[in-house]
Amino acid sequence: MSSQHDDVESLELHGVVPPMLTGFDAAGEVDLDRTAAHARYVVDGGVHGVFPLGTNGEFALLSGSERDAVVAAVVEEIAGEVPVIAGVGTPGTARTVERARAAEAAGADGVVAVTPYYYPMDQAALLRHYERLDESIGLPIYIYQIPSRTGVTLSHATLAGLAELDGVVGLKDSSKDIGWLVRAQLECPELTFLIGSDSLLKPGLDAGCVGLVSAVANVFPDLVVSLYEDYQHGRTEPLRRRQEQVLEVRAALKQGPYLAGIKEALSLSGLELGPLRAPLSRMSEPETETLRETLREQSLI
Repeated sequence: MSSQHDDVESLELHGVVPPMLTGFDAAGEVDLDRTAAHARYVVDGGVHGVFPLGTNGEFALLSGSERDAVVAAVVEEIAGEVPVIAGVGTPGTARTVERARAAEAAGADGVVAVTPYYYPMDQAALLRHYERLDESIGLPIYIYQIPSRTGVTLSHATLAGLAELDGVVGLKDSSKDIGWLVRAQLECPELTFLIGSDSLLKPGLDAGCVGLVSAVANVFPDLVVSLYEDYQHGRTEPLRRRQEQVLEVRAALKQGPYLAGIKEALSLSGLELGPLRAPLSRMSEPETETLRETLREQSLI
């Protein structure tokens, strides 16, 4: 099968791109209205793009039809305002292609495909996986590397091979390995690189990343947008203070059950997105109170 890409153009993705959350109702079913409300919340907060169905969006706990519906709801809410890059990755190639085709049909501007996970994966298999995805859609493709969750790290040689595919335009790197990232950018300067950890926002920009995929921006988009703008304008002291504040907020959000802090902080900020999908769970009342006090000390709520 030949590629569907005809010199696909980069989205010129840059700035703050939160890996937005998925809303659920009290019964744990996907709530598309709440999900769209979160997209509106971050866009109104000044972000430069949105990334539904990343780790923060609990994508691995959703069915294929639920994932497709989430992408469609986000696109409907903010189409044309900022780029929507939809998470489409699964452990298998065929289902990844299915999700990508559905995202394309829904009007997404690009897709983000995490490296296949669960099964051990050699580099040749990774390359074949993305080749098949590239052949199947006409959207820009961003590779998503997060070894702590997938057990897979791209070699620089494999990344160079991926960069030759017509549709592959960038990489979201959540490896937290700045040395790997710097070498990757030197060897693949044609790709757009996005840093994927709030602990490395400024270092990621220093290393040449043009975008920040920030979990903190899901709750406090203006804080992370200000950090990015400080960097762009060379405002060193405000930038340093904001990176420190992001680190303190990140630490507070990481307390309690996995991913619970972000939804709890949003609730404290006035946007209720419901529970996390089982087996994930929300914070206990004491944990919520500790988070509330930390955010008050930071003058964020």
